Amino acid sequence: MINLDILTEEHKGRYVDYKDGTGDIHRGRIKSWNDKYIFVVYNCADDWPNYWDYTASATRPEDLRFRKTRDGEDNIKSRFDILDIRKE
Repeated sequence: MINLDILTEEHKGRYVDYKDGTGDIHRGRIKSWNDKYIFVVYNCADDWPNYWDYTASATRPEDLRFRKTRDGEDNIKSRFDILDIRKE
């Protein structure tokens, strides 16, 4: 579960996992939120650096988890974001 009360602008773009009713897990990125839902982009034709240009789906916070990296840490930025930082 993601607590809506802790979300800040820095959480936009964070990767999340959504577990649907069949048990399948779907990866997405946080685009925005309101007092009830977190809006997540799930389908972007694997164009994750431009996720903001795609439609987000309203998702219940209790159905989401921050995606973990292989070492167990929260995945704050994508590998594309890291590459962009290195270019600067």
